[in-house]
Amino acid sequence: MATGIVGIGNMGRPIAEHLSEVGETLVLWNRSPEKAEGIPNSIIASTPRAVAEGSDIILSILANDAALQTVYHGPGGLLEADLTGKIIVELCTTSPQTVEALEKAVVARGGMFVECPVSGNVVPARSGQLMGLVGASPEAFDRAKPLLSKMTRRLEHLGPVGAGAAMKLAVNLPLMVYWSALGEALGLALTKGVDPSLALDILGDSSGAIGAAKKRIPPIHDMLVKGDPGGVSFTLTNAIKDMKLMTDLAKDNGSPNGVICAVLAKAEAAAAGGWAAFDNSLVGVYGQGNKGAKA
Repeated sequence: MATGIVGIGNMGRPIAEHLSEVGETLVLWNRSPEKAEGIPNSIIASTPRAVAEGSDIILSILANDAALQTVYHGPGGLLEADLTGKIIVELCTTSPQTVEALEKAVVARGGMFVECPVSGNVVPARSGQLMGLVGASPEAFDRAKPLLSKMTRRLEHLGPVGAGAAMKLAVNLPLMVYWSALGEALGLALTKGVDPSLALDILGDSSGAIGAAKKRIPPIHDMLVKGDPGGVSFTLTNAIKDMKLMTDLAKDNGSPNGVICAVLAKAEAAAAGGWAAFDNSLVGVYGQGNKGAKA
């Protein structure tokens, strides 16, 4: 049987291309079918239900909870299929409550369910070097592990469904904080006339820099001095979605959330200012006196 994939978007496409290269036969579905064209060893299905019916393991790689609702519960959705003997792996970053509800719905249709939100962007997705954060029963994890191992450099089974979602939000939180903190740090240097290029170079070479800083500092510089937002790896809209999930989870469980709440407020202001479709790494320089985005 083939491997099914629903959602051939920013992450789904490189994952599908990689799996095709390592020998998987694929059944694909995307809301815009043309985005699924041209992948070797694949066919394009008309509905998520058709993907489930033609596959024994299905990867769901969707953007948000609205897409999840449509693909699982909508007309022609995954849950219209008989899932007996099949396993669905959900890669979307969402809340523990959402994946727990999805597990119950899939089991009720005879299937098994694994959540595996991944850490990494399109580059490791294309080369099979993501980090997979799994929540599942031991039996479901054992079923999904051979395929997930082809997609990941590190695959961790963290506990039952819900544990993966919590860990993914934990992984993303420091990254969200860093981009805002980098902008504020840059602002301190600029108050005394330090050249922006030099200031960003030093910040990227400092002990406070994260691994992604060197790659993203050039576009941050271009946004600051040229008003050019450049390419997008992870939009500010998606970052805001994740931050809201973080604050909700913290509130529900009585965890501290003051830092991420402050970052969320900054991000929402930038989105309202027209930056929603820009890469989230630019958020720190919003309001820094840049010339604005190119039309």
